[in-house]
Amino acid sequence: MRILFVLTSHAGDRPTGLWIEEFTAPYFLFRDAGAAITLASPLGGPVPTDPTGDAVEPVPPSVARFRADAAAQSALAATRPLAAIAPHGFPQGFDAIFYPGGLGPMWDLAPDPHSRALIETAFTAATPIAFVCHGQAALAACRAPDGRPLVAGRRLTAFSHAEDEAAGLVTLAPFVLEDRLRALGADFRHGPPDAPFVVRDGHLLTGQNPASSLPLAEALLALLTLEPRSPAP
Repeated sequence: MRILFVLTSHAGDRPTGLWIEEFTAPYFLFRDAGAAITLASPLGGPVPTDPTGDAVEPVPPSVARFRADAAAQSALAATRPLAAIAPHGFPQGFDAIFYPGGLGPMWDLAPDPHSRALIETAFTAATPIAFVCHGQAALAACRAPDGRPLVAGRRLTAFSHAEDEAAGLVTLAPFVLEDRLRALGADFRHGPPDAPFVVRDGHLLTGQNPASSLPLAEALLALLTLEPRSPAP
């Protein structure tokens, strides 16, 4: 089982980046299941983490584990450049893709051409792909083969407008994610703020917020177990 994580490289003038729990919860679930994990980001190298997410109390168990795990820290500090992966060797090289959030993806993954090629290729190949919180920003520029927005008519969730407002994020990011996805024709669903909520539409899996990171990863792992991919050539 080979899983590709696509992470943000954007730190910003107002410090942002990856929301650490959205990476650590799925990372350790997949690693403990024996998955071979590759980490990639637009710039490669170290991934910035959001100071607000780093300061969450009580510390989520997966984050505490990460802080004590030198191998996991080294992996996050040495991601591969996304251009070196997408679309080369894909989808043969990976069984699934996981996009964690944080606000960073709103700036760099939303317009990134390599991320777009990766996602569009994954959809064509029916490769499972999961996004959590603001990671769904990477879907905004993606198109189906007929040119329509890739999310048009698809059931999905993401960090909701209400959650953005409660966190004071509406005016900080380039766009409001729920509003953009709805405008692109997505069948947007959401649960209560800050509560786990996961939506599956075929091979597309989405989680609403940080609390959804682990259940989203569990849903992806269950899908991979039910539908094992063919070995890479």
